[in-house]
Amino acid sequence: MTAPLEQRSIDFATFTDLQLFEQFAAASYCKSNNNVTADGSKLTCPSHNCPLVEADDVTTVHEFQNSGLLTGVTGYIAVDHTLSLTILAFRGSHSLRNWAADLDFALIPTDICPQCFCHQGFYNSWLEARSGVLAAIKTTASTYPTNRVVVVGHSLGGAIADIAAAEIRKAGTDADLYTYGAPRIAGPALSEYITKQNKGGNFRVTHYDDPVPRLPPRALGYVHISPEYYIDTVTGVVPTAEDITVLSGDVNLLGNTGNDRNRTDVAAHSWYFNRVSACSPKGFEFRKRRDLSR
Repeated sequence: MTAPLEQRSIDFATFTDLQLFEQFAAASYCKSNNNVTADGSKLTCPSHNCPLVEADDVTTVHEFQNSGLLTGVTGYIAVDHTLSLTILAFRGSHSLRNWAADLDFALIPTDICPQCFCHQGFYNSWLEARSGVLAAIKTTASTYPTNRVVVVGHSLGGAIADIAAAEIRKAGTDADLYTYGAPRIAGPALSEYITKQNKGGNFRVTHYDDPVPRLPPRALGYVHISPEYYIDTVTGVVPTAEDITVLSGDVNLLGNTGNDRNRTDVAAHSWYFNRVSACSPKGFEFRKRRDLSR
């Protein structure tokens, strides 16, 4: 149900993190970061939309492209040696199988928590990446035990990141979660479970007029995790800390859910602190599975 406004703006440290982790999410769209062509590849964005990431010493330790048979889940795990971070990033929709997963709206039971139902397409996407990702997270944690673990994603990638963070925390690892333009993923029980996990913070970032966080419809039984960091600037404007409102509750009409002036504003979905999906390859991607851990 709708909850009251918590605070109008955020502090500088939180704002800086929101910017940084959006750029890690942006890097997941760049093929060079998930096509497993070289060991220890430096994370880069040819589209020039992740300068904060490129300024650090960041290398991949696990890349996966079109994992599994059903969903085409794609992303990377990287270590930021400058900031002592371990980043798990999932790419947003690009392939035909990604889009098919998006549209697989059925709520199905999971083993994450009792009576926890999840979007079938998003859950299947996670299942196809899970074994490799969890193994790589465990290995990386043993090598870099003091690193802060952060799970990020934009759009479909944010939806998968929600589920991944829940399971990583359940397995005993602290993990912060940063999503941008993520759709609803679950019914009330799973959303509440993720919201209340005490092994990491949740930062669900939405943008003015972005239609994707309003999907799947609430009428189908879906709600969001909390809290929401709502950016109320128009597309193309770089937000400041004062432009971001923190809202609580699984349904809050003061944020993106209640601001549906333009229900098909694709540009708003692509724009957060910059054009997050700018590195997405042209055209549709067809299946060529690649997975590599090192």
